[in-house]
Amino acid sequence: MNDIIDLPWLLAAPGDFRARLKQAQADGGGGVDAMLWLAGHALDVSQLAQMGRAVDKCRADLAQSARLRPVKVAVAGTHTLDVIVGALAGTALRHGMLLDVFKVGYGQGAQALLNPQSELADYRPDFVLVALDEHALGLARPVLEEAAAKATVDAAVDHVLALRDAALANFGATAIVQTIAPRPEPLFGHRDIGQPGTVAWLIDRFNARLRETLCASDGLLVDTAAIASTVGLWRWHDPLRWHDAKLPFSLDAVPLFADHVCRVLAAARGLSRKCLVLDLDNTLWSGVIGDDGVEGIKLGQGSAAGEAHLAVQAFAADLRQRGIVLAVCSKNEEAAALLPFQRHDEMLLREDHIAVFVANWTDKASNLRHIAERLNIGVDALVFLDDNPAERAQVRRELPTVAVPEVGDEPSDYVRLLAMAGYFEAVGFAEEDRLRAEMYQQNAQRSGALQKIGNYDEYLASLEMTCTIRPFDELGRTRISQLANKSNQFNLTTRRYTVADIAAFEGDPEAFTLQVRLADRFGDNGIISVVIFRRGPEEWVCDTWLMSCRVLGRRVEEAVLATVAHAAIAAGASRLVGEYLPTAKNVLVEKHFEKLGFDFDGDLPEGGTRWVLALDAFQTINLPFRME
Repeated sequence: MNDIIDLPWLLAAPGDFRARLKQAQADGGGGVDAMLWLAGHALDVSQLAQMGRAVDKCRADLAQSARLRPVKVAVAGTHTLDVIVGALAGTALRHGMLLDVFKVGYGQGAQALLNPQSELADYRPDFVLVALDEHALGLARPVLEEAAAKATVDAAVDHVLALRDAALANFGATAIVQTIAPRPEPLFGHRDIGQPGTVAWLIDRFNARLRETLCASDGLLVDTAAIASTVGLWRWHDPLRWHDAKLPFSLDAVPLFADHVCRVLAAARGLSRKCLVLDLDNTLWSGVIGDDGVEGIKLGQGSAAGEAHLAVQAFAADLRQRGIVLAVCSKNEEAAALLPFQRHDEMLLREDHIAVFVANWTDKASNLRHIAERLNIGVDALVFLDDNPAERAQVRRELPTVAVPEVGDEPSDYVRLLAMAGYFEAVGFAEEDRLRAEMYQQNAQRSGALQKIGNYDEYLASLEMTCTIRPFDELGRTRISQLANKSNQFNLTTRRYTVADIAAFEGDPEAFTLQVRLADRFGDNGIISVVIFRRGPEEWVCDTWLMSCRVLGRRVEEAVLATVAHAAIAAGASRLVGEYLPTAKNVLVEKHFEKLGFDFDGDLPEGGTRWVLALDAFQTINLPFRME
């Protein structure tokens, strides 16, 4: 396996990268696919700078692509940022984002964030990367009196959190903060990190405090210390570059750092992958089940290959435990493919771990489309793990938005490459995240139940549904924010809200909020709809109405409307107002308000349509579930 600093899960950049990129720019809108394809390779710092300039040149054409989410990021730090800024826009393309990056002046990060009238006021970023180093935080020199050392750490953490809070309060931006990479030069040798007040001790305590605080509040963190540890501190730090140009780490590490920043941004925008699709032969075990039989495959203790494949299964099971859906896509006879799951004693994964099991002789790209349809997710939510380079190439060609790690031919590398690629980056972890894999599996079972029953009304009745509707609360914040950031198709206005924003809505007397859960005989779907109306004396205006596509057609939207309407009537309002703001992905809900009985009330100045529902004659209808 190549060095981690070279992003080995990606294909190496083509030798004619510069010529291909130049041609893609010349092709205008026709070159967008070529640019996205190029961005999906392991690019060095020079190639990323070229790609960043191409993004600026072709921004209008890229903005037309339905595959990219626009995101505005300001970078504010205490060291030289130019090379990092140059790498972010190119890197973001491979994570599904069109990044607009604004660089705050050198060393002016704190001033810009703490001043509401600074240059950031006009830019209005979605996110601010707060890039502080140990020198600016007072952690670069030892403080060998213990009380003073603890105070130094406290002051450094408080400063970072103050900047985070200022970004939100002054500019409505979510801050992404960083841990500090430890220094490789010890003062006390092996005692260094345990001796209060050494640089190693200061940085270690600062990092621990920052991680704990941010995880407790679902804040956004780039764990630079962890990235540096995977590279090696000796290689991460480049004293010459620091003294000469105040670069925070070696130039070779820039692509890896930029990839980690973009993973966090993508996760915050709901673009992390949801499903790991697994090949079988020579991926989950060594050998070909159709030829070798259950007894002939290598799996489990006793051989290096068997243990390596067992480690792949263990990692897949661990991912499922945190909410990642598992599926199987194999060229095999289904009966043979199932045998190890049913009869092999060393098999860790079992049939009930797999949401969708596909084993046939159809090409894998077609089967991946089928798996996405069964789970009611996009193919861009899939990661496909396959040992066969020909199969990987076919999927990349036919389905370029599917993530396909380049794992090579050594199974002992599979887990490391899959984990380090960051496809499943998380910015929070709620109870519903833990249960997500099971929910999607149940959804696939529901799809099968519909095929058996046939009549849709009978199908809805057979589900024995319970719909629970309540206002926003602390328990649901993380999931509500996740839905607000990743729901695209059933989303009337596509407004994005952070956890802090959701918390603010809870205490806003002018906001009427709803979180909606739906359970049925197959299990609990969790929070599947989020609604925000702005209360007025005469009319309530819909700010946000979104719903998970996996429950489309269950008539939940009618239950939501009835809840809002009755609350508005009780408050003395006479009408509800709905707005539809079109995007490349939400055409599904273009007629949403019309279907619910709203009357068209004209076009909006910024695009989209306005709809009005008079409440004087509103009537509730019977719905196919129990309301709570």
